Amino acid sequence: MATDGGTRVEADGGSPVAVLAGPDEHGLGDALAAEGVEVRRVEGPASRDSLDAAGIDGASLLVLTDVDDASVIPVARETHPDLRIVAYTTDSLPEFARPQVDLAVDPALLSAAVVAEELV
Repeated sequence: MATDGGTRVEADGGSPVAVLAGPDEHGLGDALAAEGVEVRRVEGPASRDSLDAAGIDGASLLVLTDVDDASVIPVARETHPDLRIVAYTTDSLPEFARPQVDLAVDPALLSAAVVAEELV
């Protein structure tokens, strides 16, 4: 991955891709899209199958907004070790998931726009 004026560009020259799992009540998906990120959404509970259906293979970022989906973190890390995993939630992550997440942010502390800018 290279940079072009500060924006990350995928090796194939396309936009960075993020997979968003969970509800997006704080608008992080829209904020990422505004930064030029292609946002793919997981339909239903996050699982290996739903991540695959959302196109995790082409993604550089996985965003979880619901700690109930935290069980997918080790799965995503195992199958995609270079994937950046971000939790954007007001709830605490389970102990097993904490060491596998690259960044955990409480939406009450940082807005979606600020987080999206920092991720890109």
